[in-house]
Amino acid sequence: MTAPAKDPQAILAAVLAAAKKAGADAADALFVEGVSSSVSYRLGKLEDVERAESSDLGLRVFVGNRVAIVSSTDFSADALAALPARAVTMARLAPEDKYAGLAPTDRLARDIPALDLEDAGEPSAERLVEMARDVEGAALAVKGVTNSEGGGASFSRSAVALATSTGFYGRYAGTSHGIGVAVLAGIGTGMERDYDHASTRHASDLRSAQDIGRTAGEKAVRRLNPRSMKSQSVPVVFHPDEAAGLLGHFAGAISGAAIARGVSFLKDKMGAGIFAPGITIIDDPHRVRGLRSKPFDGEGVANMRRALIDDGKLTSWLLDCASARQLGLATTGHAARGTGGPPSPSITNLYLAAGKASVQELIGDIKQGFYVTELMGMGVNGVTGDYSRGAAGFWIENGEIAFPVAEVTIAGNLIDMYARLTPASDLAFRQGTNAPTVRIDGMTLAGA
Repeated sequence: MTAPAKDPQAILAAVLAAAKKAGADAADALFVEGVSSSVSYRLGKLEDVERAESSDLGLRVFVGNRVAIVSSTDFSADALAALPARAVTMARLAPEDKYAGLAPTDRLARDIPALDLEDAGEPSAERLVEMARDVEGAALAVKGVTNSEGGGASFSRSAVALATSTGFYGRYAGTSHGIGVAVLAGIGTGMERDYDHASTRHASDLRSAQDIGRTAGEKAVRRLNPRSMKSQSVPVVFHPDEAAGLLGHFAGAISGAAIARGVSFLKDKMGAGIFAPGITIIDDPHRVRGLRSKPFDGEGVANMRRALIDDGKLTSWLLDCASARQLGLATTGHAARGTGGPPSPSITNLYLAAGKASVQELIGDIKQGFYVTELMGMGVNGVTGDYSRGAAGFWIENGEIAFPVAEVTIAGNLIDMYARLTPASDLAFRQGTNAPTVRIDGMTLAGA
């Protein structure tokens, strides 16, 4: 078997043909190429300049209901020639999996939407150094900032090509520009740390280094001299970055793999009101310039924008083909995969739709409450929904931010928390998972 070294479609076609010739009943293959550059700058000095390039191929073969996956970064003719036969040999020794198989042909993507994921330009190493220097300089210029963990800037470009023995071929590419800095304020044991960062598909959408650095510095200074609070039940308001984590727990609970195993606190909630009426949660793989956008899923299935929560009610699981077969359902086009493992269900651009109240209106009637800006630990039980996280942020008194708070824990159960969740109107798309500020009444705060 021979294949051109620079043509993903030709490489994948040759590998699949060889797999069929070696005895595979069906197969698919994934080809991933990437290049990345990054620099780090600390206390006015350049620390690191890195660049990496990679190519990786993964082949999945089916012999009856038996499946095997092999991967390689060696694209020599000899290495590619040996890969399919090795995969088929492995598959014949594997246990049967009645849910294994390629995506149904009628579910494969036929029209590939243009999502504007790839920036034509690439920043030079000198430009990345300038950005890293500027973001740290802006943070260090904030009065009260005393030290730096460093500023950084990065760029990456990746391309994904997928082909199946049933005739599907699709390819898409995307870029990522990133910048961030972490600094400390105060001295001795009274030091506090904070950071800010941004990531976008296109350089033109990236916030300025000066804005990111200044914000990081101001956030660190605001955290100085925190207090710990006595244990009590209070309204808890989550900063958008921390509110996004609540969506992550929700996504894990509706993953088809968890539902099929019966290990989710939402396993019996399809069609039920999980959130308050009016709440909407969207997963949108076709968001233009979205950080997790893709025109088809990891099995070549056509994907689409879905309201996972509509008017508070749960409408869909996140399904790839295997979990869909286990549940007797159809895939929802949520398969994600790498070259070395099988597909599994995953979100794309997940977000909680904005509410009607401003942030000030959301907190205006809170006499005593807690505004969370940082969460620590992983105290979430996906089976029961029990939630307990270390937290830091600010105390709310009479509807206003009063003083910084640290060394507390917030706790509840996600079923109750989701039912009492109220979103503000400040939704902004900054990450792969996004949420506005949210308020949850009646949470337990444990302090000193």
